[in-house]
Amino acid sequence: MDDLDFSKPAHRPPPPKAPPALVDLALALEFFRGEGKAESVAAGETIFTQNEKAGLFKRDKMYLLLEGEVSLVAGGKPIGTVGSGEVFGEMAAISHSPRSATAIATTACRLIGLDDRGFRTALKSRPEFALSLLAMMTGRLRAMLERAQEANALAAAQIGKERRVFDKALLAALERGLGSMNIVRYKQGMTIMTEGSAGVMMYAVLEGRVEVSIRGQVVERVGTGGIFGEMALVDQSPRAASAVAETDCALLGMNRAVFLQLTKTNPEFGVALLTAISERVRYVAARLA
Repeated sequence: MDDLDFSKPAHRPPPPKAPPALVDLALALEFFRGEGKAESVAAGETIFTQNEKAGLFKRDKMYLLLEGEVSLVAGGKPIGTVGSGEVFGEMAAISHSPRSATAIATTACRLIGLDDRGFRTALKSRPEFALSLLAMMTGRLRAMLERAQEANALAAAQIGKERRVFDKALLAALERGLGSMNIVRYKQGMTIMTEGSAGVMMYAVLEGRVEVSIRGQVVERVGTGGIFGEMALVDQSPRAASAVAETDCALLGMNRAVFLQLTKTNPEFGVALLTAISERVRYVAARLA
């Protein structure tokens, strides 16, 4: 990581304005087949259960559905279906969190299961797959945020503890690689980004704390090692939230070219972002429940 230097990132074409509902199937097959295991599930069989946790003899798995249909149920209510070519169950494998829903095979299914250990091994060989997962999960999160806003579900939100996304070693390596020219400072009370505006940068917090809000409702406080603003770089859609410096802050800014290069070349960076998105999806899902 000492050699991280992204001051002159390579040019890369932008992704579609709206992220596709499905991941790139050819890329997903290559990714899952390397470390995954083919499985067949009969109609009516439960693949995993809400609130289920990995244990001594059971690892967290994510799945690529090759054939069939899977129903997702939370709190006894249907919340969606999974079709051929889609990935599901990824949050548990990425962040080691309890299952947020139950998955039941609606029809006979063929799928590939990939456990958390295999996922990290596969990502080292194909770190670019993190972009496909980020696009899929960001699209899901935006849809959930719209539902939460319509239901006023964020108004009663309780802000949890600050989550460190980048550990000290990775944060220090990014700071060295990007250099001081990419460090920006904001005084307490200053607006960093505004909901609905175009997003050209994401930020990692080096010092201080940032308050993130949606429609005036504070939904997150981001401290040292935390990140914000990455969703707009994934799908090039308007900002989903506003951010204000809660204290004097030092932030490490990353534009889209740097973000793409890091995600495609550094598995550690990709896993950190996927974990952050997973936690946000779980947070909003809990509000909707």
